[in-house]
Order: sequence, then C-alpha cells, then structure tokens
Amino acid sequence: MPVPSAKKEKKNTNGMLPLKPSPAFIGASWFVLIVGMVSYCIGLWNAEMQLNEKGYYFTILLFGLFSVISVQKSVRDKLEGLPVTEMYYGLSWFATIASLVLLVVGLWNADLWLSEKGFYGMSFTLSLFAAISVQKNTRDLKQFEELTN
Repeated sequence: MPVPSAKKEKKNTNGMLPLKPSPAFIGASWFVLIVGMVSYCIGLWNAEMQLNEKGYYFTILLFGLFSVISVQKSVRDKLEGLPVTEMYYGLSWFATIASLVLLVVGLWNADLWLSEKGFYGMSFTLSLFAAISVQKNTRDLKQFEELTN
C-alpha cells in the first residue's frame, strides 16, 4: 500500500525553488523607495526654479522608475525562460539609460548649487535602485505563493 506523500515541491520555470523574500527586506525596499521619491519631490517643491524645470525633473523621475522596472522584468523573464522580444528588451535598456542621461544633462546645465545637484542625483539613483528591489520582491513573493500553495 502506497504511503501518502507529503506535498510535492513545485519548481519555477528555471528549475529552482523560489525563495521567499524576508519581511525585513521587503520593508526596507519599500522604505527606501518612499524616502528616495519623497526626498526628490520635496527638493523639487522647495527648489527655486521655474515650474517647467520642476516638471522636467519630475517627469524624468517617473520615466526612470518605469524604465528600471521594465528592465528588471524583462531580465527576469529572460532568466526564467519566458519569451521577451529583443525590441522590448532593448527599448527598456534604452529608456533607462536615456533617463539617466537626461538627468545628468539637466543637472549639468542647471543653475543650482553643486550640493543640490548631488542631492537630486543621489535621491534619483536611490529611487531607481529601490524600485528594482521592490519589483524583485513583489515578483519573488508572488512566485513563492503560487508555487507553494
């Protein structure tokens, strides 16, 4: 008589068991994303620049956040064997690089103190890195829940 087996371990598309991100890492990632974005926006709000300049820098932040999430998703999809067109993959990278170049060019030509330029550069970079971490954690947690239930 066969012995009832324990629940079979499910594997994801790359043959590895998913790892559940820790609550501390999830919380830290969200915290850093919020701190980076809010700091950047408060800096813009208090900046002595024209409204169109503020709009430029705010749009670059949104563009950069979207593009890095897109890169993270397409890189992860490729690693897991999911189909990703080379056009989308290339456009994701292009958009990410373009957002960085646009920020650098904007700050280079801005009439700001060097410390202000550094502040915008660092809060922008912090926000982009945190967005990647949040996206990764969200995807890992969803995959872990799907494969372990």
